[in-house]
Amino acid sequence: MVRLVSVGPATSAFYRMLIGGLVLAIWARLRGKALWGGWVGLGLACLAGILLALDLAFWHRAILLLGPGLSTILANFQVFVVAGVGVLILGERPGWRLGAAIPLAMFGLWLLVGGRWQELGPDYHYGVGLGLLAACAYASYLLSMRWAVRRVGGLDSMANVAVMSLVCAGLLLAEVWRSGESLAVSSAWDWSWLAVYGLACHAGGWVLISLGLKQVAASRAGLVLLLQPTLAFCWDVLFFGRPTSLLEAGGALLAVAAIYLGAGRPSAR
Repeated sequence: MVRLVSVGPATSAFYRMLIGGLVLAIWARLRGKALWGGWVGLGLACLAGILLALDLAFWHRAILLLGPGLSTILANFQVFVVAGVGVLILGERPGWRLGAAIPLAMFGLWLLVGGRWQELGPDYHYGVGLGLLAACAYASYLLSMRWAVRRVGGLDSMANVAVMSLVCAGLLLAEVWRSGESLAVSSAWDWSWLAVYGLACHAGGWVLISLGLKQVAASRAGLVLLLQPTLAFCWDVLFFGRPTSLLEAGGALLAVAAIYLGAGRPSAR
């Protein structure tokens, strides 16, 4: 969706969070759920909103520089950041999965970008850096959401995400102004894709994931969610004509496999 619309990266992120956040808020209220979790809850939602706004700002710019495939694979390296925090700060033991995943991910990433690094221009290098920054920001967002849910246990999870989304939209509005972008949407085509992005990808996707996670084992859910980076890469090749060698395709497969391994739950101490 970010590649299909003609608005700037911060603008598309703003409309995603605004449309999706409003739909989730309305849905939560129709279910009789409160949107107010107290001042502490609002503060934690603001923290999560800041981190998600950073993630979207980095990721959307990486999409425009690298394409949706590679940028999404890089952003999903968040599993290693989360695992690192779990090991170094939360006292979790890494296990063999993480030990195998890290070198596998590095080798996959090298196949994707390392072999032609000197041939690629500064915009490409910048995009890779933004993709990895998106991974760090998204990992921090996930950790903050986990903390928020535990700290403010009385607020429904959907309502929590709705509040966070609207806070994030406000922060992205400031980024739109800072970067000199415009909120103007010039065509019905752009509006339609922005609506799909907010309604289906954000609100609908979050609802389906939250419902699905209750029905299947965590390992199976993690495997299914790998469709995100896998299909993003395939769609980049099919729909946007991304030139891809066999080595790059192999690197993408290795990186996705490493993400799956790294997403396995470490054992608690």
